[in-house]
Amino acid sequence: DNDESAIRESIEACVSEGCKIIFTTSYGYMDTTEALAKEYPNVIFSHGTGYKSNETNFNNYFGRIYQARYLSGIAAGLKTKSNKIGYVAAYGTELAETCSGINAFALGVQSVNPEAEVYVKSLNSWFDPANETAYAEALLEMGCDVIAQHCDTANPQVAAEKAGKFGCGYNSDMTKDAPKAHLTAPIWNWGVYYTEATKAAMDGKWKEFGNYYAGIKEGLVDVSPLSENCDENTQKYIDAV
Repeated sequence: DNDESAIRESIEACVSEGCKIIFTTSYGYMDTTEALAKEYPNVIFSHGTGYKSNETNFNNYFGRIYQARYLSGIAAGLKTKSNKIGYVAAYGTELAETCSGINAFALGVQSVNPEAEVYVKSLNSWFDPANETAYAEALLEMGCDVIAQHCDTANPQVAAEKAGKFGCGYNSDMTKDAPKAHLTAPIWNWGVYYTEATKAAMDGKWKEFGNYYAGIKEGLVDVSPLSENCDENTQKYIDAV
């Protein structure tokens, strides 16, 4: 994710194949994308997450995933019995994306269960499967009975299921990975953005398109269908919000 030469090689392969718009989809690709946008001014570069862009051929796109995290917090807050909820974070307060996600989830929890507390363990990595399991297990040992996450594998959900507890995944519906544990997950519908961005490029309207930041209203983010593990009142509370 942070190997600059590998990132550069992959992007340049797309350029050499004649791609006119290239989406780079991870925080770790940001600086290399910025550099290549300068080198290839006739190619459009669209980078997901992060914060960099220019005014010609390099924009930034992301979504209001905090909205979906808040909703998943409702599911967690209604489910917990110990009032201790664990959160396996990618990073902590140093990045706006991860900090806002933790805060939104905790606010969702507290909206339905003011007594509950959220305990965070930060991986300091976007991808660390071994510690995604280990940190979830540590939170479970602390007495957390719902495990949320900002990491890509379903390992925290699998750990929760093995412990007879519950959890909220991320990026996709992880019910298939932990059918007895998973409640719901904040999810992305990236096709909403890719369609809009590509159309703008094809119509010659890229410079006016600019940076992109959408949410539930536009269909870019949502929560996955609630599983049967959820508290019976969960859908009612989420629908109200």
